[in-house]
Amino acid sequence: MTFAFADSSPAAKPLHVLRQEELSRFLDGPGAAWAGWLTATGFEAGLGELRLLPGPDGGIAGAVAGYGTAQARRRQRFGLAKAVTGLPEGDWRLEGVLDSAEKTEAALAWLLSGYRFDRYRTARKTAPQPRLVCPDGLNPARLIAMAEGEALTRDLINTPAEDMGPAELEAALAALAAEFGASFEATRGEDLLERNFPMIHAVGRASPRAPRLLDLRWGQRGPKLALVGKGVCFDTGGLNLKPSSGMNLMKKDMGGAATVMGLARMIMALDLPLRLRVLIPAVENLVAGNAIKPKDILTSRKGLTVEVNDTDAEGRLVLADALALACEDAPDVLVSMATLTGAARVAVGPDLAPYYTDDPGLAAALEAGARAGFDPVWRMPFHDPYETVIEPGIADLDNAPGFGFAGSITAALFLRRFVDGPRYLHFDIYGHTPTDQPARPKGGVGQGARALLEGLAEMVKL
Repeated sequence: MTFAFADSSPAAKPLHVLRQEELSRFLDGPGAAWAGWLTATGFEAGLGELRLLPGPDGGIAGAVAGYGTAQARRRQRFGLAKAVTGLPEGDWRLEGVLDSAEKTEAALAWLLSGYRFDRYRTARKTAPQPRLVCPDGLNPARLIAMAEGEALTRDLINTPAEDMGPAELEAALAALAAEFGASFEATRGEDLLERNFPMIHAVGRASPRAPRLLDLRWGQRGPKLALVGKGVCFDTGGLNLKPSSGMNLMKKDMGGAATVMGLARMIMALDLPLRLRVLIPAVENLVAGNAIKPKDILTSRKGLTVEVNDTDAEGRLVLADALALACEDAPDVLVSMATLTGAARVAVGPDLAPYYTDDPGLAAALEAGARAGFDPVWRMPFHDPYETVIEPGIADLDNAPGFGFAGSITAALFLRRFVDGPRYLHFDIYGHTPTDQPARPKGGVGQGARALLEGLAEMVKL
């Protein structure tokens, strides 16, 4: 999918963006010629409300879009995108008193509104979309990189598991590496045991589609950033089988992998001065005679033993081996992203990306990046007193303690046991928008990637 801004041109039509409190001044001033039309059609400048403005020749002279009240804007990200979807094709420029952040949100929303996932539609919608002249003072390349990275993430999550198994995820990361001149390596099947990735192998061995560890490296200068993404391409729950309702969205269980791939695309497209490494354990958690069983004890790459008390808590197992590998390279910052627990959804819902870190500097940089990237996050605690909950006694760790509380926290504590040295951020994301939202159609969505991108300069001192 291609994203682009229009070239600046006098032919671009004006889109007047009006806060609700500005409407009367507009009607008395520059919009006087259309005051009767706008009043007759009930235009009130509500957030995302749109009216096309007729020209003297019967054509379209421009449009007005409501920017609503401050309260409405707080309650709806990308609200202006609702107006964008009603514009006819052609080039448009924003008019109105918008500050830099508001222009950035509007421009990003405009680009993201052009996203379509129509791979499986026999009649694809190919109608030209309206294009925006990038507002003055903004960085169009950065905004386009954000949109392209987000589109990659959405495409990967939206693709059903039949067409997005471990091999297809490998092909997608290999193609990304080739596009930007990165190195790429995949360790597959029984070679996982030879190279000491036993838990990735154990989780994925029941599938006829071989498990694998995917490894991309890019950049020759600057700090080291490692991104680890959970790539469970489909999760049945294993022998602790999910009910059918629990499997309906499990094509998105590789949402962590999809999100770090989208972020990696942004970083490489912008040629940031980083040494980037992306690690993705790509598996399917299926049922077969060789599937891991409840109460099995696995030995991880790090040497820690893990009692498997629930085969449906498999994501933390495959991430553990990948995190251990990442730490062997001594990155300056390590990030893991995973659709890991339902407990996180109960805590913060589908729209927030909960994250964990012990480093206040990382948290501050991420929070600032979240505001700049219109990508909300919420800090959760690495609560040390819960450490004993993940220690079963028979092994070093328990992948699914029967505590009954704080499921996202205990999963994060489990992952932290496999991290030595680097400053660490862990995201427990959802990766899915349950209903159509402005600039975010129902389906796969990236969470946390733009917040990380905008916070990177402070995180790694670029």
